[in-house]
Amino acid sequence: MLESCDDLLTAEEACEVLKIGKNALYELLGAGTLKGFRNGRVWRIPKQAIVEYIKAQAKLS
Repeated sequence: MLESCDDLLTAEEACEVLKIGKNALYELLGAGTLKGFRNGRVWRIPKQAIVEYIKAQAKLS
């Protein structure tokens, strides 16, 4: 699924990829568990941050 995504994902796209709700995503971003940045009021999440988060949660690395 990530192959078809841009290098920067919106909050909605990240929720789709991770299969979580917006509140859960914003909690991860706020805690720093998932890396991202704000562009004005809009969150942008790098695709690589999603990959690293999944690997960390699955204890793959």
